[in-house]
Amino acid sequence: MATGALWHEKYMWWDTRHAGVFIPAGGWIEPDEHVENPRTKRRLKNLLDACGLSEQLHWLTPRPATVDELCRVHDRAYVERMKALSDDDGGDAGELTPFGPGGFEIAALGAGGAIVAAEAVRDRVVDNAYAIIRPPGHHAERDRGRGFCMFGNAAIAARHLRAGGLSRIAIVDWDVHHGNGTQQAFWDDPSVLTVSLHQDRYYPHETGAAEERGEGAGHGSNINIPLPPGAGTGAYEYAFDRVVVPALERFRPEFVVVTSGFDSSALDPLGRQMLHSEGYRRLTRRMLDVAGSVAGGRLLGLHEGGYSPGYVPFCGLAVYEELSGIRTEVEDPFLDFLAAMGGQELAEHQKTLIDGLAAFVDDVPAA
Repeated sequence: MATGALWHEKYMWWDTRHAGVFIPAGGWIEPDEHVENPRTKRRLKNLLDACGLSEQLHWLTPRPATVDELCRVHDRAYVERMKALSDDDGGDAGELTPFGPGGFEIAALGAGGAIVAAEAVRDRVVDNAYAIIRPPGHHAERDRGRGFCMFGNAAIAARHLRAGGLSRIAIVDWDVHHGNGTQQAFWDDPSVLTVSLHQDRYYPHETGAAEERGEGAGHGSNINIPLPPGAGTGAYEYAFDRVVVPALERFRPEFVVVTSGFDSSALDPLGRQMLHSEGYRRLTRRMLDVAGSVAGGRLLGLHEGGYSPGYVPFCGLAVYEELSGIRTEVEDPFLDFLAAMGGQELAEHQKTLIDGLAAFVDDVPAA
């Protein structure tokens, strides 16, 4: 077996129209390339090819998710409305989610790619996998798209695994933005543990607080870790050691999904955090270790955000290298500079915040 990888050229054809960063063009906004564009993910795939790692991965072929599979997470009326807009001239899925004609089919292929990758890991076709899919998904809510996301790829994959017989799934989200859609999908569901590490009150502003812990039978199965701006590798690793890993060990999932955004990097234009490629590598190692101890090694990464065309490839390569156990000859040319920046060490205010959140582990539904 090997590490699985998933990609499709059509993912790069998802059209986010013209914008000023992410605000639609018009008025005083001069038309420009939208920040969520194909370059970051295409350049990651190109780096995998250029360094030879692609040849050592097990490539998986996506298929479109069916309407019924999408409706495990989304309202049918919403899904049908997205199809109608796509068949016309595109539109906006809800909030800051513009798309062009044919966007529904590409988004369904993204969700279906998450399902295919999850099945491959579940069925031991591969040891683990990482899917480079587009558009992203963790902001998409039940009845509207948000933040560049039409369909909740990770949530759809988790529901598919549950429908296939797995009883306990964990989703860990290290994107710089809060995984509000994933949280909503499993708000009262104790069978899916959702953990989101994100920059405090960045996007969406109204979600992601530590007090949001699920309700009813799902109370305790949602953990938010809202980190202050400027959190570096020290804060992220401490949060994993104090909260994320203990929560997973208590919950003991049969399958672990990582919603992997590289917008927590120090070079990202849409984030104010400080991670670098070695930070992502070390977080991946922690996920491999805990998945190996509680989930039989079943670990899947699904690509989410990350908007630095120059740096996302090196962060993504570090994750692929750690998953596969293969180190290429590539050296991150930014690493020494970023690692030497002030703020990489754990600060006292960050430690105090994380230590306070560690108490929530006791409320995680135990296996």
